[in-house]
Amino acid sequence: MSRFRYLAPALTGTLIFAGNIFAQDEEAKDEGASFIEAIQNAGAIGYLIILMSVVAMALIIEHFMTLKREKLAPPEVIDEIEELFQDGNYQEALEACEANPCFFSNVTAAGIRKLGHPFGTIEKSIEEMEDEEGVKLQQKIGWLSLIAGIGPMMGLFGTVTGMVGAFATIGSSGAGGVNPADFAADISLALMTTVLGLTVAIPTTAFYAFFRNKVSLVTMEIGAVVEDMFERFRAAD
Repeated sequence: MSRFRYLAPALTGTLIFAGNIFAQDEEAKDEGASFIEAIQNAGAIGYLIILMSVVAMALIIEHFMTLKREKLAPPEVIDEIEELFQDGNYQEALEACEANPCFFSNVTAAGIRKLGHPFGTIEKSIEEMEDEEGVKLQQKIGWLSLIAGIGPMMGLFGTVTGMVGAFATIGSSGAGGVNPADFAADISLALMTTVLGLTVAIPTTAFYAFFRNKVSLVTMEIGAVVEDMFERFRAAD
C-alpha cells in the first residue's frame, strides 16, 4: 500500500498536465488550429523537449521494473545464502553471491570476503559496499533529475528565441507598421516551448522524488537484512 501512496501524487500531477494539454488542444481547434500545429510552431527546440519527454518516460518505466526489493534482493537468493550461512558453507555462499549479482548479493559478498577478521572490519566492509551500491542507484535515477532541470531551461531558451525573433520582426517593419501575423510564429514558439518544458519538468520531478524515496527505503531494508545475517559473527568475535 505504501508504494501506491507515494505513486498517487506523481500520477495525479501527470493527469493534471495531460488534462491541460487536451484543454489547450480544444481551444486551439476552436480557433482553427490544432495542437499538433502549435507543436510544429515550437520548432527544433520543441521537438528536443518532446524527445526528452520520451526518454523520461522510458526511464520511469524501467525504474518501476527494476527499482524494487524483489529485483535488488531476490527472496530466493536471500534464502539460499541464509541456508549456506547456517551450514557454515561460506565459500559456497560467496560463490552464490557472485553468481547472482544484485544489491543484496554484492553487499553480502563484501562481508563474506572479510570473514576471519574482527567484526568491526566486516561491518565496515559491508557499510562501504552499501554506500557504493546506493550511489549507483542514485546515479541511475539522477537522469530524471537532469531531464527535469533541463526541460524548463530548454523552454526558457525557446521563449527568449521567440521573443528575439518577434522584436526583430517589429524592428524591421519600418514606418509602415507591423501586422501581428508577421510575428505570430515567433510568439507561438515562445509560448509553446515554455508549455512543453514545464509539462515535461513537473511530472518528471515528481517521479524523481518518488524513486529517490523508494531507493532510500529499499536500501535501508536490505541493509537491515544483511546486518541481521552477519550478526552471528559479532557474538563469535
